[in-house]
Order: sequence, then C-alpha cells, then structure tokens
Amino acid sequence: MTFSLCMIVKNEEAVLARCLDSLSGLMDELIIVDTGSTDRTKEIAASYGAKLYDFPWVNDFAAARNFAFSKASCEYIYSADADEVLEERDRFLFKRLKETLLPEIDIVQMLYTNQLFFNTTYNFDEELRPKLFKRLRSFVWEDPLHESVRLSPVIYDSDIRIKHCPTSEHQGRDFHLLKGVIKKDGKLSNKLHKMYARELFIAGTDSDFMDAENYFRDSLNSDQDLDAILMDCCVIAKCGRLRNDPEALLLASSRALASGNAPSELVFELGEYYRARRDFNEAVIWYYNAAFETESLLNRKYHESFPLIGLHMIYVILGDSENAKRYGTMLKDME
Repeated sequence: MTFSLCMIVKNEEAVLARCLDSLSGLMDELIIVDTGSTDRTKEIAASYGAKLYDFPWVNDFAAARNFAFSKASCEYIYSADADEVLEERDRFLFKRLKETLLPEIDIVQMLYTNQLFFNTTYNFDEELRPKLFKRLRSFVWEDPLHESVRLSPVIYDSDIRIKHCPTSEHQGRDFHLLKGVIKKDGKLSNKLHKMYARELFIAGTDSDFMDAENYFRDSLNSDQDLDAILMDCCVIAKCGRLRNDPEALLLASSRALASGNAPSELVFELGEYYRARRDFNEAVIWYYNAAFETESLLNRKYHESFPLIGLHMIYVILGDSENAKRYGTMLKDME
C-alpha cells in the first residue's frame, strides 16, 4: 500500500524535523499545509521533499485538515501532528503494517500515548485513535438475501504507539477558539461542550472558569444529556466557590445531587468551600465523599490526589496526627 502523510502546521520548527525523521521511509508522499508560520517551519518541510501548501487560518482545524486530505494521492492517508514521534519499535510495526495491510480496511487505529505527562485534556495515558484512513472508500453489498450496502467502516486496532511530545500547552488557544464558536453559533456541539468542561478542570485558570460561567449556566437550562448537565453543574459550582457565592453553589449541587450521580469534581468543590469557611468537620465529609464515594467526570485528580490533599491538610490543622499520616501515606502511594 502507498501512504500519504498529511499534516497542518504553524510555527513548528522546534519539533517538525523530529516528527519527520521518525516517519522516514514509511511515507510515499508528504503533504504539509502551513497556516501562517513565521519561523523556519516551511523551510524544514521543504528540506524533506514535502509538497507545501498555504492555507489561510480561519479558526477551524477541520477545514485545514480537509484541505490537506484533498491534496493526497496515495491509497491511504496518515494524519499526524508535528509534536508526535514514532519510536523504533513502532517504526518496525508501522513498516510491517504497510506491507500486510488488507485493502478492505478503511481505518487503522493506533495508540496515542504519553498524555498525562503533558497535562493534556485527558484522564488516561493512552487511547486508540483513528490515524490511517483509506483515501477512496469502496461500497460493498452484503448478505445473499435482503442485501444491503455495508455502511460501517472496517476498522483495525493496531499495536502501534504514537508518542505525543508537545513543547507547550494549548489550552489558551483552545479556550479562544471555543469562545469564538460560541459567539458564532450560540452553542457548542455535545463533543466540544464536554471538551470545554474537561479542559477547564484539567488546565483552566480561575479567570478561564469565570469567563465560561455564563455559557455553562445557559447550557444547564437546555442540555438533555445527563453527562453534559453534570458538567454544567461542576463548572457552576467551581465558579460559585471561587466567588464565595453560596447560591450558585447550591444551584449546582442540588441539580447534581438530584441526579443521584454527583461527580467528584462538584463534591470536592463543596469540601473546598467549607474548608475556606473553616468548617472543617463539614469539609472532611465532602473531601471523603470525593475520594471514596463518587467518581470523577472531568479530571480524575478530583477523585484521587486533590481530596486526599484536603483531608491531610485539615487533619494537620486539627492536630490529628494519625489521620494526617494516613492520608499523607495514601498520597505518597499514588506517586
């Protein structure tokens, strides 16, 4: 099979050569679309023999990727980002995949790894992601009787690991783009809505939360999906706690608790609220609940280390050395 590499880039001179070196010998065509670099990105891409295209940035990653895909001519398209790396083991597996790939496979998924190390918007260190796509998909009739066209793609889950090694965090860019979509369309898709909430709880600053509050308050009154409603409540609860606004905290808590499935993130915020008011007995209840009686929805640290830190701090303040040591030991065991 022949493979086209398709990438969109902007100011990637620090990592682009590393990425292209790791793919050396595996690609039959390099398609690199630049969205406005002011550094040596295009010069580096050209040195690898890439077909270079300019695409004016329109605050839309999908539009840029669609343009890149439109320039590919090989049988399969490999979609990569400049901060990804294939190590030697995975280069071998990739080469073997290329030699043995069956033509009926439409999509190959690969393991995207090293997520937690860089404070990305995920709660797991690796996940399967679609990375290799058949450029021209054929449609096939199935079943000898009452025949129908197969609509679902044929997907193969490979063992290839793609190492994600960014040199900077992207949450500032992401929040800007998300707010632009909200301003333009009035609402985010269900997928982006959840990504917004998750990114806030993993990488957002206090001001990022306050900027997002009105959107999530409006969403709370219109969302039908339970997870989306609970995420709305988590954001509103955090904002209420930051503003020392018991009414907002009560609104979010009552909605979430009524569902019977309040997330650790919201329960933890109740612990933070009572700790700030020096109501330590009440704070202990909610920290304990966050750590041991609920599950996280957005950031697993709200179910793991964060409430344990709260419990440890309170017992230190109260002079309860036994419990302080107990939760301190739990924290060390997580390291």
